[in-house]
Amino acid sequence: MEMLDIIPGEIATRDLHQFLLASVAPRPIAFASTVDKDGNPNLAPYSFFNAFSSNPPILVFSSNRRVLDNTTKDTLANIESTKEVVINVVNHAIVRQMSIAAIEFPSEISEFTKAGLTPIASDLVRPHRVKESPVQMECKVKEIITLGDQGGAGHLIICHVVKMHIAKDVIDDRNRIDPHKIDLMGRMGRSYYVRASGEAVSTLFQPVTKMSIGFDALPQHALQSETLTGNELAQMASLHDLPAPARLAEPLGTEESHSKAKALLAQDQPSEALAILLAASA
Repeated sequence: MEMLDIIPGEIATRDLHQFLLASVAPRPIAFASTVDKDGNPNLAPYSFFNAFSSNPPILVFSSNRRVLDNTTKDTLANIESTKEVVINVVNHAIVRQMSIAAIEFPSEISEFTKAGLTPIASDLVRPHRVKESPVQMECKVKEIITLGDQGGAGHLIICHVVKMHIAKDVIDDRNRIDPHKIDLMGRMGRSYYVRASGEAVSTLFQPVTKMSIGFDALPQHALQSETLTGNELAQMASLHDLPAPARLAEPLGTEESHSKAKALLAQDQPSEALAILLAASA
């Protein structure tokens, strides 16, 4: 494939920003609730966000300097003052309200009010939680790491989760969060979002402690196939044991074996598919 090569510093920051955001996607959204030193609330979404540790439980999000005028945001100022934040998750039910809270209202205006969201008291920190969010995480801020002093530079806000609140109706019968029930939203580049439920969710179970046979165990003709995709080859390469070649009534040509293997892989039968390919190469 033909590649577009980009060297940071040689293109405008706003353009690099969009290339980065469209490439590193989808990203979860931190709906960050803070208060200033006088207790005035602020609520703003950030998609430079993820979880980085479970023991201790650590979330990190970045409040970047504005590209146009190199100023910082109320969220950062509030956290520098109080060292507390509530990270609320954003599901499909509140995504439009979240987008209203992204508007840069004056500091004295409450985004809770403008976005029609309900503030509820936290138990261990001063900022309010968003009642409508299915998961709310009260955090103490451990550290703020400044990455630069120019427009677009981030401030990594390292948050220690001290209490989680999870809506019971998103929990399944195994006491785990059901992705279809929580119905989270992810941010992509520009104004694109993705809804992480329904057909967008798939399972991919790959044990990491038991060795697989790998691509190097597959027949060479299969690796050179124009019929089988990389993902289909990986289904067979993930097997733990090499199957015996299939016993066929009549020999198969390589192209025919690829088509039969593809059909078996569509039925989630990777061992049988590989057995067909091995018979064709015998």
